[in-house]
Amino acid sequence: MPHENTQTLSDPFGDEKQTRTFHSGLKVDTNEEVYEMNKINEGVDKETTVASQKAVATHTPPSKVNERKLLFKIDCCVLSYVCLQYWINYVDRVGFTNAYVTGMKETLNLQGNDFNLINTCFTVGYIVSMIPHNLILLKVPPKVWLSFCTFAWGLLTLGMHGVTSFRQCCVLRFFQAVFESCTFSGTHLILGSWYKEEELPFRSSIFTSSGLIGSLFSGFMQVGIYNSLNGKAGLEGWRWLFLVDSFITIPIAMFSLIYFPDPPSPTSSSSHANETEFAGSNSSSSQSPLGKPSKVNRFYQILNKVSIVHKIFTPEELAYAKHRLPVKDETKTNLNWSTIKRVVGSWHWWMFSTVWALGGLNISFASNSTFALYLANLNYSIKQKNNYPMGIYAVGIVATMGSSLYLTMRKNRHLDVSIFISVVMIVVAIMIRCNPLKPAVMFAAQYIGGVCYAGQSVFFSWANVVCANDLQERAIVLASMNMFSGAVNAWWSILFYSATTSPTYKKGCYAMFGTAVATVAISVIIRILQARENAKKNVINYVDLNETEPAYLENTNDEEEDD
Repeated sequence: MPHENTQTLSDPFGDEKQTRTFHSGLKVDTNEEVYEMNKINEGVDKETTVASQKAVATHTPPSKVNERKLLFKIDCCVLSYVCLQYWINYVDRVGFTNAYVTGMKETLNLQGNDFNLINTCFTVGYIVSMIPHNLILLKVPPKVWLSFCTFAWGLLTLGMHGVTSFRQCCVLRFFQAVFESCTFSGTHLILGSWYKEEELPFRSSIFTSSGLIGSLFSGFMQVGIYNSLNGKAGLEGWRWLFLVDSFITIPIAMFSLIYFPDPPSPTSSSSHANETEFAGSNSSSSQSPLGKPSKVNRFYQILNKVSIVHKIFTPEELAYAKHRLPVKDETKTNLNWSTIKRVVGSWHWWMFSTVWALGGLNISFASNSTFALYLANLNYSIKQKNNYPMGIYAVGIVATMGSSLYLTMRKNRHLDVSIFISVVMIVVAIMIRCNPLKPAVMFAAQYIGGVCYAGQSVFFSWANVVCANDLQERAIVLASMNMFSGAVNAWWSILFYSATTSPTYKKGCYAMFGTAVATVAISVIIRILQARENAKKNVINYVDLNETEPAYLENTNDEEEDD
Protein backbone atom coordinates (compact mmCIF):
# COMPACT_ATOMS: atom_id res chain seq x y z
CA MET A 1 0.00 0.00 0.00
CA PRO A 2 1.27 3.49 -0.77
CA HIS A 3 2.28 5.39 2.28
CA GLU A 4 0.56 8.77 2.79
CA ASN A 5 2.00 11.72 4.63
CA THR A 6 -0.35 14.63 5.28
CA GLN A 7 0.19 18.22 6.31
CA THR A 8 -2.25 21.00 7.12
CA LEU A 9 -1.65 24.50 5.81
CA SER A 10 -3.57 27.67 5.08
CA ASP A 11 -5.75 27.92 2.01
CA PRO A 12 -3.93 30.37 -0.30
CA PHE A 13 -7.19 32.18 -1.07
CA GLY A 14 -9.04 32.04 2.22
CA ASP A 15 -9.06 31.53 5.96
CA GLU A 16 -9.84 27.82 5.92
CA LYS A 17 -7.41 24.93 6.15
CA GLN A 18 -6.55 22.40 3.52
CA THR A 19 -4.72 19.10 3.60
CA ARG A 20 -1.77 18.26 1.38
CA THR A 21 -1.21 14.53 0.88
CA PHE A 22 2.05 13.09 -0.41
CA HIS A 23 2.03 9.57 -1.86
CA SER A 24 4.99 7.26 -1.91
CA GLY A 25 4.46 6.69 -5.62
CA LEU A 26 5.21 10.32 -6.40
CA LYS A 27 8.74 11.63 -6.72
CA VAL A 28 8.77 14.94 -4.85
CA ASP A 29 11.54 17.33 -5.82
CA THR A 30 12.42 20.07 -3.36
CA ASN A 31 12.45 22.60 -6.19
CA GLU A 32 9.40 21.36 -8.14
CA GLU A 33 7.02 19.88 -5.63
CA VAL A 34 4.51 17.29 -6.86
CA TYR A 35 1.54 17.41 -4.60
CA GLU A 36 -2.18 16.66 -4.30
CA MET A 37 -4.89 18.64 -2.56
CA ASN A 38 -7.49 16.12 -1.32
CA LYS A 39 -9.87 18.58 0.21
CA ILE A 40 -10.64 22.27 0.47
CA ASN A 41 -12.85 22.83 3.50
CA GLU A 42 -16.34 24.23 3.17
CA GLY A 43 -17.13 27.83 3.91
CA VAL A 44 -14.59 29.45 1.56
CA ASP A 45 -15.89 31.98 -0.92
CA LYS A 46 -17.05 30.11 -4.04
CA GLU A 47 -15.08 32.12 -6.59
CA THR A 48 -11.99 31.98 -4.41
CA THR A 49 -12.34 28.23 -4.01
CA VAL A 50 -12.52 27.72 -7.78
CA ALA A 51 -9.33 29.72 -8.25
CA SER A 52 -7.57 27.74 -5.54
CA GLN A 53 -8.66 24.40 -6.91
CA LYS A 54 -7.44 25.25 -10.39
CA ALA A 55 -4.04 26.16 -9.01
CA VAL A 56 -3.37 23.45 -6.45
CA ALA A 57 -5.85 20.56 -6.65
CA THR A 58 -4.67 17.10 -7.69
CA HIS A 59 -2.18 17.88 -10.40
CA THR A 60 1.49 18.45 -10.84
CA PRO A 61 2.92 21.98 -10.63
CA PRO A 62 3.17 24.15 -13.75
CA SER A 63 5.62 23.15 -16.42
CA LYS A 64 9.10 24.59 -16.61
CA VAL A 65 7.90 27.03 -19.25
CA ASN A 66 5.03 28.25 -17.08
CA GLU A 67 7.25 28.55 -14.04
CA ARG A 68 9.76 30.60 -16.01
CA LYS A 69 6.87 32.79 -17.14
CA LEU A 70 5.80 33.26 -13.51
CA LEU A 71 9.37 34.01 -12.47
CA PHE A 72 9.64 36.59 -15.24
CA LYS A 73 6.51 38.32 -13.95
CA ILE A 74 7.86 38.31 -10.40
CA ASP A 75 11.12 39.81 -11.64
CA CYS A 76 9.27 42.50 -13.59
CA CYS A 77 6.90 43.52 -10.79
CA VAL A 78 8.78 42.79 -7.58
CA LEU A 79 12.49 42.87 -8.37
CA SER A 80 12.28 45.83 -10.72
CA TYR A 81 10.49 48.02 -8.17
CA VAL A 82 12.69 47.21 -5.17
CA CYS A 83 15.74 47.85 -7.37
CA LEU A 84 14.30 51.18 -8.48
CA GLN A 85 13.60 52.12 -4.87
CA TYR A 86 17.07 51.11 -3.69
CA TRP A 87 18.62 52.94 -6.63
CA ILE A 88 16.98 56.25 -5.67
CA ASN A 89 17.76 55.49 -2.03
CA TYR A 90 21.47 55.54 -2.83
CA VAL A 91 21.15 58.47 -5.21
CA ASP A 92 19.71 60.46 -2.29
CA ARG A 93 22.16 59.04 0.25
CA VAL A 94 25.36 59.52 -1.74
CA GLY A 95 24.07 62.90 -2.86
CA PHE A 96 25.08 64.31 0.51
CA THR A 97 28.71 63.29 0.01
CA ASN A 98 28.70 64.71 -3.51
CA ALA A 99 27.17 67.94 -2.24
CA TYR A 100 29.79 68.15 0.53
CA VAL A 101 32.71 68.07 -1.91
CA THR A 102 30.93 70.36 -4.41
CA GLY A 103 30.55 73.48 -2.30
CA MET A 104 28.34 72.54 0.64
CA LYS A 105 31.31 72.37 3.02
CA GLU A 106 32.33 75.95 2.23
CA THR A 107 28.79 77.38 2.14
CA LEU A 108 27.81 75.98 5.55
CA ASN A 109 31.32 76.42 7.00
CA LEU A 110 31.57 72.75 7.98
CA GLN A 111 34.82 71.99 9.78
CA GLY A 112 36.76 69.14 11.36
CA ASN A 113 34.61 66.07 11.89
CA ASP A 114 31.31 67.80 11.04
CA PHE A 115 30.95 65.60 7.96
CA ASN A 116 31.37 62.42 10.02
CA LEU A 117 29.02 63.68 12.75
CA ILE A 118 26.29 64.33 10.20
CA ASN A 119 26.80 60.83 8.84
CA THR A 120 26.63 59.50 12.40
CA CYS A 121 23.24 61.19 12.87
CA PHE A 122 22.14 59.43 9.70
CA THR A 123 23.45 56.11 11.01
CA VAL A 124 21.65 56.52 14.36
CA GLY A 125 18.35 57.16 12.58
CA TYR A 126 19.02 54.11 10.44
CA ILE A 127 19.70 51.94 13.48
CA VAL A 128 16.69 52.81 15.63
CA SER A 129 14.16 52.23 12.86
CA MET A 130 15.31 48.98 11.20
CA ILE A 131 13.57 46.38 13.35
CA PRO A 132 10.38 48.49 13.69
CA HIS A 133 10.20 48.69 9.88
CA ASN A 134 10.42 44.91 9.45
CA LEU A 135 7.83 44.33 12.18
CA ILE A 136 5.53 46.89 10.55
CA LEU A 137 5.91 44.98 7.27
CA LEU A 138 4.41 41.97 9.09
CA LYS A 139 1.23 44.00 9.63
CA VAL A 140 1.03 46.65 6.90
CA PRO A 141 0.90 45.89 3.15
CA PRO A 142 4.48 46.22 1.84
CA LYS A 143 3.48 48.32 -1.15
CA VAL A 144 1.75 50.80 1.18
CA TRP A 145 4.57 51.03 3.71
CA LEU A 146 7.40 51.16 1.18
CA SER A 147 5.55 53.84 -0.77
CA PHE A 148 4.94 55.93 2.35
CA CYS A 149 8.57 55.72 3.48
CA THR A 150 9.89 56.58 0.01
CA PHE A 151 7.58 59.59 -0.21
CA ALA A 152 8.67 60.76 3.26
CA TRP A 153 12.40 60.60 2.56
CA GLY A 154 11.75 62.31 -0.80
CA LEU A 155 10.24 65.28 1.04
CA LEU A 156 13.16 65.35 3.47
CA THR A 157 15.60 65.31 0.53
CA LEU A 158 13.71 68.30 -0.83
CA GLY A 159 14.23 70.01 2.52
CA MET A 160 18.00 69.45 2.32
CA HIS A 161 18.28 71.97 -0.50
CA GLY A 162 17.45 74.77 1.92
CA VAL A 163 19.73 73.95 4.86
CA THR A 164 21.77 76.79 6.28
CA SER A 165 23.54 75.21 9.26
CA PHE A 166 25.26 72.12 10.61
CA ARG A 167 22.38 71.43 13.03
CA GLN A 168 19.77 71.48 10.29
CA CYS A 169 21.81 68.93 8.34
CA CYS A 170 21.97 66.66 11.39
CA VAL A 171 18.21 66.77 11.99
CA LEU A 172 17.17 66.24 8.37
CA ARG A 173 19.71 63.47 7.78
CA PHE A 174 18.51 61.69 10.94
CA PHE A 175 14.90 61.59 9.77
CA GLN A 176 15.93 60.73 6.22
CA ALA A 177 17.60 57.63 7.63
CA VAL A 178 14.54 56.73 9.70
CA PHE A 179 12.52 56.33 6.51
CA GLU A 180 15.29 55.07 4.23
CA SER A 181 16.08 52.15 6.54
CA CYS A 182 12.92 50.31 5.43
CA THR A 183 14.55 49.55 2.10
CA PHE A 184 17.46 47.17 2.57
CA SER A 185 16.46 44.61 5.20
CA GLY A 186 12.77 45.02 4.32
CA THR A 187 13.46 44.15 0.70
CA HIS A 188 15.46 41.05 1.66
CA LEU A 189 12.46 39.98 3.76
CA ILE A 190 10.20 40.44 0.74
CA LEU A 191 12.55 38.69 -1.70
CA GLY A 192 12.68 35.69 0.63
CA SER A 193 8.89 35.48 0.36
CA TRP A 194 8.95 35.27 -3.45
CA TYR A 195 12.10 33.36 -4.46
CA LYS A 196 13.52 29.89 -3.86
CA GLU A 197 16.91 29.34 -2.27
CA GLU A 198 18.67 28.83 -5.59
CA GLU A 199 16.99 31.94 -7.04
CA LEU A 200 17.85 34.27 -4.16
CA PRO A 201 21.60 34.96 -4.63
CA PHE A 202 21.22 36.30 -8.16
CA ARG A 203 18.17 38.44 -7.29
CA SER A 204 19.85 39.70 -4.12
CA SER A 205 22.90 40.70 -6.15
CA ILE A 206 20.78 42.58 -8.68
CA PHE A 207 19.07 44.40 -5.82
CA THR A 208 22.37 45.26 -4.14
CA SER A 209 23.90 46.36 -7.45
CA SER A 210 21.03 48.78 -8.02
CA GLY A 211 22.20 50.74 -4.97
CA LEU A 212 25.74 50.84 -6.32
CA ILE A 213 24.40 52.01 -9.67
CA GLY A 214 22.60 54.76 -7.75
CA SER A 215 25.93 55.78 -6.26
CA LEU A 216 27.46 55.88 -9.74
CA PHE A 217 24.57 57.89 -11.11
CA SER A 218 24.65 60.41 -8.27
CA GLY A 219 28.28 61.30 -8.94
CA PHE A 220 27.79 61.83 -12.65
CA MET A 221 24.52 63.68 -12.03
CA GLN A 222 26.23 66.07 -9.60
CA VAL A 223 28.85 66.93 -12.21
CA GLY A 224 26.15 67.57 -14.81
CA ILE A 225 24.05 69.65 -12.41
CA TYR A 226 27.05 71.68 -11.29
CA ASN A 227 28.03 72.44 -14.88
CA SER A 228 24.53 73.35 -16.08
CA LEU A 229 22.56 74.64 -13.06
CA ASN A 230 25.12 76.14 -10.70
CA GLY A 231 23.96 79.70 -9.96
CA LYS A 232 20.59 79.32 -11.72
CA ALA A 233 17.68 80.89 -9.79
CA GLY A 234 20.25 82.01 -7.24
CA LEU A 235 20.95 78.45 -6.09
CA GLU A 236 24.32 76.76 -5.85
CA GLY A 237 24.92 73.52 -7.71
CA TRP A 238 24.82 71.34 -4.58
CA ARG A 239 21.37 72.71 -3.68
CA TRP A 240 20.10 71.82 -7.15
CA LEU A 241 21.29 68.25 -6.59
CA PHE A 242 18.89 67.80 -3.65
CA LEU A 243 16.06 69.36 -5.65
CA VAL A 244 16.56 67.03 -8.61
CA ASP A 245 16.90 64.00 -6.30
CA SER A 246 13.57 64.75 -4.63
CA PHE A 247 11.81 65.27 -7.98
CA ILE A 248 12.89 61.74 -8.96
CA THR A 249 12.09 60.13 -5.59
CA ILE A 250 8.47 61.16 -5.11
CA PRO A 251 7.10 59.67 -8.40
CA ILE A 252 8.85 56.37 -7.58
CA ALA A 253 6.96 56.30 -4.28
CA MET A 254 3.65 56.56 -6.12
CA PHE A 255 4.65 53.91 -8.65
CA SER A 256 4.58 51.09 -6.08
CA LEU A 257 0.89 51.58 -5.33
CA ILE A 258 0.03 50.65 -8.91
CA TYR A 259 2.66 48.11 -9.87
CA PHE A 260 3.97 46.36 -6.75
CA PRO A 261 2.26 43.13 -5.54
CA ASP A 262 2.12 41.98 -1.95
CA PRO A 263 3.98 38.72 -1.28
CA PRO A 264 2.08 35.43 -1.72
CA SER A 265 4.02 34.03 1.22
CA PRO A 266 2.54 36.27 3.93
CA THR A 267 4.76 39.03 5.24
CA SER A 268 1.89 41.24 6.30
CA SER A 269 -1.72 41.27 7.33
CA SER A 270 -2.47 42.23 3.78
CA SER A 271 -1.73 38.70 2.69
CA HIS A 272 -5.30 37.62 2.41
CA ALA A 273 -6.31 40.93 0.90
CA ASN A 274 -3.64 40.43 -1.71
CA GLU A 275 -4.90 36.96 -2.55
CA THR A 276 -8.46 38.24 -2.65
CA GLU A 277 -7.36 40.87 -5.15
CA PHE A 278 -5.90 38.25 -7.45
CA ALA A 279 -8.86 35.89 -7.07
CA GLY A 280 -11.38 38.61 -7.70
CA SER A 281 -13.18 38.08 -4.40
CA ASN A 282 -15.27 40.77 -2.74
CA SER A 283 -14.58 39.55 0.76
CA SER A 284 -14.62 42.31 3.34
CA SER A 285 -12.45 40.68 5.96
CA SER A 286 -8.99 39.28 6.11
CA GLN A 287 -6.91 37.05 8.32
CA SER A 288 -3.55 38.38 9.43
CA PRO A 289 -0.58 36.06 9.81
CA LEU A 290 -0.68 36.87 13.53
CA GLY A 291 -3.95 34.99 13.80
CA LYS A 292 -6.23 37.98 14.44
CA PRO A 293 -9.06 38.82 12.02
CA SER A 294 -8.88 42.28 10.48
CA LYS A 295 -11.10 44.32 8.10
CA VAL A 296 -9.84 45.28 4.66
CA ASN A 297 -10.01 49.03 5.00
CA ARG A 298 -11.40 51.27 2.34
CA PHE A 299 -7.98 52.65 1.52
CA TYR A 300 -6.71 49.23 0.55
CA GLN A 301 -9.84 48.58 -1.52
CA ILE A 302 -9.13 51.77 -3.46
CA LEU A 303 -5.55 50.64 -4.02
CA ASN A 304 -6.82 47.35 -5.42
CA LYS A 305 -8.93 49.25 -7.93
CA VAL A 306 -6.05 51.37 -9.23
CA SER A 307 -3.52 48.54 -9.11
CA ILE A 308 -2.72 46.70 -12.34
CA VAL A 309 -1.25 43.70 -10.52
CA HIS A 310 -4.40 41.59 -10.97
CA LYS A 311 -4.02 42.07 -14.72
CA ILE A 312 -0.49 40.68 -14.64
CA PHE A 313 -0.85 37.61 -12.37
CA THR A 314 -3.55 34.95 -12.64
CA PRO A 315 -5.03 33.33 -9.48
CA GLU A 316 -3.33 30.06 -10.44
CA GLU A 317 0.05 31.78 -10.70
CA LEU A 318 -0.32 33.39 -7.30
CA ALA A 319 -1.30 30.08 -5.72
CA TYR A 320 1.73 28.34 -7.18
CA ALA A 321 3.97 31.30 -6.25
CA LYS A 322 3.11 30.49 -2.64
CA HIS A 323 3.27 26.68 -2.77
CA ARG A 324 6.56 26.47 -4.66
CA LEU A 325 8.38 27.90 -1.62
CA PRO A 326 9.40 25.96 1.51
CA VAL A 327 6.48 25.40 3.86
CA LYS A 328 6.55 27.88 6.72
CA ASP A 329 6.23 26.65 10.30
CA GLU A 330 2.58 27.50 11.03
CA THR A 331 3.18 27.25 14.81
CA LYS A 332 5.48 30.28 14.69
CA THR A 333 3.03 32.99 13.70
CA ASN A 334 2.38 34.90 16.93
CA LEU A 335 4.36 38.11 17.30
CA ASN A 336 4.87 38.50 21.05
CA TRP A 337 7.51 38.15 23.74
CA SER A 338 7.80 34.45 23.01
CA THR A 339 8.90 35.41 19.49
CA ILE A 340 11.70 37.56 20.88
CA LYS A 341 12.72 34.77 23.24
CA ARG A 342 12.75 32.25 20.39
CA VAL A 343 14.78 34.47 18.08
CA VAL A 344 17.31 35.65 20.65
CA GLY A 345 17.70 32.08 21.89
CA SER A 346 18.76 30.91 18.44
CA TRP A 347 22.28 31.03 17.05
CA HIS A 348 20.84 32.53 13.85
CA TRP A 349 20.32 35.92 15.46
CA TRP A 350 23.65 36.07 17.26
CA MET A 351 25.86 34.79 14.47
CA PHE A 352 24.33 36.65 11.52
CA SER A 353 24.14 39.91 13.49
CA THR A 354 27.82 39.51 14.38
CA VAL A 355 29.02 38.52 10.93
CA TRP A 356 27.29 41.45 9.26
CA ALA A 357 28.46 43.88 11.92
CA LEU A 358 31.95 42.83 10.81
CA GLY A 359 31.03 42.76 7.11
CA GLY A 360 29.58 46.24 7.42
CA LEU A 361 32.84 47.45 8.95
CA ASN A 362 34.69 46.08 5.93
CA ILE A 363 32.36 48.13 3.73
CA SER A 364 32.82 51.10 6.06
CA PHE A 365 36.11 51.87 4.34
CA ALA A 366 34.21 52.60 1.12
CA SER A 367 30.85 53.79 2.48
CA ASN A 368 32.42 56.54 4.59
CA SER A 369 33.78 58.20 1.46
CA THR A 370 37.44 57.80 2.38
CA PHE A 371 38.41 58.19 -1.27
CA ALA A 372 36.39 61.39 -1.68
CA LEU A 373 38.02 62.82 1.45
CA TYR A 374 41.44 61.78 0.16
CA LEU A 375 40.82 63.59 -3.13
CA ALA A 376 39.49 66.67 -1.33
CA ASN A 377 42.63 66.90 0.80
CA LEU A 378 44.85 66.79 -2.30
CA ASN A 379 42.95 69.59 -4.06
CA TYR A 380 41.58 67.63 -7.01
CA SER A 381 38.99 69.43 -9.16
CA ILE A 382 35.25 69.19 -8.48
CA LYS A 383 34.78 66.97 -11.52
CA GLN A 384 37.57 64.64 -10.39
CA LYS A 385 36.27 64.49 -6.80
CA ASN A 386 32.87 63.37 -8.07
CA ASN A 387 33.99 61.05 -10.87
CA TYR A 388 37.01 59.17 -9.52
CA PRO A 389 35.15 57.40 -6.65
CA MET A 390 32.69 55.98 -9.17
CA GLY A 391 35.18 53.24 -10.04
CA ILE A 392 34.72 51.75 -6.56
CA TYR A 393 31.02 51.22 -7.19
CA ALA A 394 31.71 49.75 -10.62
CA VAL A 395 34.02 47.16 -9.06
CA GLY A 396 31.37 46.52 -6.41
CA ILE A 397 28.77 45.77 -9.08
CA VAL A 398 31.05 43.31 -10.88
CA ALA A 399 32.01 41.59 -7.60
CA THR A 400 28.39 41.36 -6.48
CA MET A 401 27.17 39.85 -9.74
CA GLY A 402 30.14 37.49 -9.92
CA SER A 403 29.57 36.19 -6.39
CA SER A 404 25.88 35.62 -7.10
CA LEU A 405 26.64 33.60 -10.22
CA TYR A 406 29.11 31.51 -8.21
CA LEU A 407 26.48 30.84 -5.52
CA THR A 408 23.91 29.96 -8.18
CA MET A 409 26.25 27.36 -9.70
CA ARG A 410 27.74 26.21 -6.38
CA LYS A 411 24.81 26.03 -4.01
CA ASN A 412 25.43 26.71 -0.33
CA ARG A 413 29.01 28.00 -0.77
CA HIS A 414 28.56 31.36 0.96
CA LEU A 415 31.61 30.67 3.10
CA ASP A 416 33.84 30.63 0.00
CA VAL A 417 32.77 34.14 -1.00
CA SER A 418 33.14 35.40 2.57
CA ILE A 419 36.75 34.20 2.66
CA PHE A 420 37.49 35.74 -0.75
CA ILE A 421 36.14 39.16 0.27
CA SER A 422 38.08 39.10 3.54
CA VAL A 423 41.36 38.21 1.83
CA VAL A 424 40.89 41.08 -0.64
CA MET A 425 40.26 43.56 2.19
CA ILE A 426 43.38 42.36 4.02
CA VAL A 427 45.39 43.05 0.86
CA VAL A 428 43.82 46.52 0.57
CA ALA A 429 44.71 47.35 4.18
CA ILE A 430 48.32 46.29 3.65
CA MET A 431 48.62 48.31 0.42
CA ILE A 432 47.38 51.54 1.96
CA ARG A 433 49.34 51.12 5.18
CA CYS A 434 52.60 50.54 3.31
CA ASN A 435 52.40 53.55 0.97
CA PRO A 436 49.36 55.78 1.61
CA LEU A 437 50.72 58.94 -0.01
CA LYS A 438 51.46 57.40 -3.41
CA PRO A 439 48.42 58.13 -5.64
CA ALA A 440 48.84 54.98 -7.73
CA VAL A 441 48.72 52.79 -4.62
CA MET A 442 45.73 54.61 -3.11
CA PHE A 443 43.76 54.53 -6.36
CA ALA A 444 44.44 50.81 -6.86
CA ALA A 445 43.61 49.94 -3.25
CA GLN A 446 40.38 51.96 -3.28
CA TYR A 447 39.14 50.37 -6.48
CA ILE A 448 40.08 46.83 -5.41
CA GLY A 449 38.33 47.50 -2.10
CA GLY A 450 35.04 47.83 -3.97
CA VAL A 451 34.88 44.02 -3.76
CA CYS A 452 33.62 44.45 -0.17
CA TYR A 453 30.17 45.43 -1.47
CA ALA A 454 29.59 41.83 -2.59
CA GLY A 455 29.13 40.93 1.08
CA GLN A 456 25.70 42.56 1.15
CA SER A 457 23.99 40.06 -1.14
CA VAL A 458 26.05 37.10 0.12
CA PHE A 459 25.33 37.40 3.84
CA PHE A 460 21.70 38.50 3.52
CA SER A 461 20.83 35.72 1.08
CA TRP A 462 22.61 33.31 3.44
CA ALA A 463 20.45 34.50 6.36
CA ASN A 464 17.33 34.26 4.18
CA VAL A 465 18.11 30.60 3.47
CA VAL A 466 18.91 29.62 7.05
CA CYS A 467 15.78 31.33 8.46
CA ALA A 468 13.55 30.35 5.52
CA ASN A 469 10.75 28.55 7.41
CA ASP A 470 10.32 31.04 10.28
CA LEU A 471 8.91 34.35 9.03
CA GLN A 472 9.13 36.29 12.30
CA GLU A 473 12.70 35.13 12.94
CA ARG A 474 13.68 36.04 9.39
CA ALA A 475 12.22 39.54 9.75
CA ILE A 476 14.05 40.20 13.02
CA VAL A 477 17.35 38.60 11.98
CA LEU A 478 17.57 40.54 8.70
CA ALA A 479 16.77 43.83 10.42
CA SER A 480 19.16 43.09 13.30
CA MET A 481 22.01 42.42 10.89
CA ASN A 482 21.70 45.89 9.42
CA MET A 483 20.98 47.45 12.81
CA PHE A 484 24.12 46.14 14.51
CA SER A 485 26.22 46.99 11.48
CA GLY A 486 24.99 50.57 11.65
CA ALA A 487 25.35 50.73 15.44
CA VAL A 488 29.03 49.84 15.29
CA ASN A 489 29.70 51.99 12.23
CA ALA A 490 28.20 55.05 13.94
CA TRP A 491 31.29 55.42 16.13
CA TRP A 492 33.70 53.29 14.09
CA SER A 493 33.72 55.76 11.21
CA ILE A 494 34.58 58.66 13.51
CA LEU A 495 37.34 56.73 15.24
CA PHE A 496 39.01 55.16 12.20
CA TYR A 497 37.83 56.94 9.02
CA SER A 498 37.19 60.53 10.03
CA ALA A 499 38.14 63.45 7.81
CA THR A 500 41.02 64.25 10.17
CA THR A 501 42.65 60.83 9.57
CA SER A 502 42.88 61.41 5.81
CA PRO A 503 44.95 60.80 3.72
CA THR A 504 46.88 58.02 5.52
CA TYR A 505 44.06 56.27 7.46
CA LYS A 506 46.67 54.52 9.60
CA LYS A 507 44.27 53.37 12.33
CA GLY A 508 41.68 52.43 9.73
CA CYS A 509 44.07 50.02 8.00
CA TYR A 510 44.76 48.13 11.22
CA ALA A 511 41.03 48.06 11.99
CA MET A 512 40.17 46.72 8.54
CA PHE A 513 42.76 43.95 8.87
CA GLY A 514 41.17 42.86 12.16
CA THR A 515 37.57 42.92 10.94
CA ALA A 516 38.46 40.95 7.81
CA VAL A 517 40.07 38.16 9.85
CA ALA A 518 37.14 38.12 12.30
CA THR A 519 34.66 37.89 9.41
CA VAL A 520 36.26 34.66 8.23
CA ALA A 521 36.20 33.20 11.75
CA ILE A 522 32.49 33.91 12.30
CA SER A 523 31.61 32.69 8.79
CA VAL A 524 33.29 29.35 9.52
CA ILE A 525 31.32 29.03 12.76
CA ILE A 526 28.06 29.77 10.92
CA ARG A 527 28.79 27.11 8.32
CA ILE A 528 29.52 24.51 11.01
CA LEU A 529 26.32 25.34 12.92
CA GLN A 530 24.32 25.34 9.70
CA ALA A 531 25.62 21.89 8.76
CA ARG A 532 24.72 20.52 12.19
CA GLU A 533 21.25 22.05 11.99
CA ASN A 534 20.64 20.63 8.52
CA ALA A 535 21.58 17.16 9.73
CA LYS A 536 18.77 17.35 12.30
CA LYS A 537 16.12 18.65 9.90
CA ASN A 538 13.41 16.11 9.08
CA VAL A 539 10.31 18.11 8.18
CA ILE A 540 8.10 18.01 5.09
CA ASN A 541 8.92 20.49 2.32
CA TYR A 542 12.12 21.78 3.96
CA VAL A 543 14.74 22.72 1.38
CA ASP A 544 17.75 20.66 2.38
CA LEU A 545 20.80 22.92 2.05
CA ASN A 546 23.06 19.91 1.55
CA GLU A 547 20.97 18.74 -1.42
CA THR A 548 19.97 15.44 0.21
CA GLU A 549 16.63 13.74 -0.34
CA PRO A 550 14.06 14.65 2.35
CA ALA A 551 13.64 12.05 5.07
CA TYR A 552 9.95 11.45 4.41
CA LEU A 553 10.80 10.32 0.87
CA GLU A 554 13.42 7.95 2.18
CA ASN A 555 10.83 6.43 4.51
CA THR A 556 8.29 5.91 1.74
CA ASN A 557 10.91 4.37 -0.53
CA ASP A 558 11.80 1.89 2.21
CA GLU A 559 8.15 0.92 2.57
CA GLU A 560 7.84 0.36 -1.17
CA GLU A 561 10.82 -1.97 -1.09
CA ASP A 562 9.20 -3.90 1.78
CA ASP A 563 6.02 -4.27 -0.27
